[in-house]
Amino acid sequence: MTSVGQRIKGFLNSPQGRKMIDRGRREAAKPSMQAKLRQFAERMTGGPSGRR
Repeated sequence: MTSVGQRIKGFLNSPQGRKMIDRGRREAAKPSMQAKLRQFAERMTGGPSGRR
C-alpha cells in the first residue's frame, strides 16, 4: 500500500496535477488574490506587527 505522501506526489506529477499547479500559480499571480492573501495573513498573525 502506498503512503499518502506518495499518492500526493504521484498526483502532482500527473498531467492533471501539473494542470492544477499551473492554475494555482496563475491565480496567485493576480494582484487581487495577492491582496486577499495579505489580508488573510494579517488576520492569522494578528496584524502587520505579527503579534497577537
